Amino acid sequence: MTTQELKAQANEIRKGIVTAVHAAKSGHPGGSLSAADMMTYLYFEEMNIDPKDPKKADRDRFVLSKGHCAPALYSTLAHRGFFPVEDLTTLRKVGSYLQGHPDKKHIPGVDMSSGSLGQGFSAAVGMALAGKMDKKDYRVYAMAGDGEIQEGQIWEAAMLAGAHKLDNLVLIVDNNGLQIDGKIEDVCSPYPIDKKLEAFNFHVININGNDMDEIAKAFKEARETKGCPTAIVAKTVKGKGVSFMENNAGWHGKAPNDEEFAIAMADLEKGGAN
Repeated sequence: MTTQELKAQANEIRKGIVTAVHAAKSGHPGGSLSAADMMTYLYFEEMNIDPKDPKKADRDRFVLSKGHCAPALYSTLAHRGFFPVEDLTTLRKVGSYLQGHPDKKHIPGVDMSSGSLGQGFSAAVGMALAGKMDKKDYRVYAMAGDGEIQEGQIWEAAMLAGAHKLDNLVLIVDNNGLQIDGKIEDVCSPYPIDKKLEAFNFHVININGNDMDEIAKAFKEARETKGCPTAIVAKTVKGKGVSFMENNAGWHGKAPNDEEFAIAMADLEKGGAN
């Protein structure tokens, strides 16, 4: 896909996020919207996956360690063809397979159930280590939140990944600067994120995580990096694409009402026209 096509696809995924959270009357739109560009590139360009065969043995794996941002993953999977886009409106409903956090037992395309912050990245490291031990070619991608990396388990996993030189592993840090209680540096600063990861033997790439060209270059560089895992520290805008949600910590975990939903969708319609 061209850069413009990828941007348009990311915009459709954002519409799916807002639609799902509005229908559920709960959920986490802010961090889902910030991650949409990277999720789009992963699923439409980067990863070796097949919606018709979600469990194929040689597929690349993805773990959404910040599992509360499931609307981003669900909208991406739906638009990629893993399940109907119409099902997004069943998010968090009783009886729906689209639960509040990813569930690998019931959702096609989900490689790891996640939601307990800090734990998803450990699972991804385990997958990458298994791939090395089994001499397989698949790659493993994990996305963590910048608030999530305040969890100690993230750094235990990073230490193991660096020690085992897992060059089939990419950690993406969605650095939107905000968590549920406000700015990350005010709650418990993880900065400098890049220097910390370098100390754990990661090759680190700093990018604008809402710029499709920078995203493309970063994943290419990660694929070409040998002998160590890669971390992409992606500076993003929380609530990206929706005027009243952007850089607003209050939209970490609440749903828009009907009036706000209309404004959000109008914003995204304008975004898709650019």
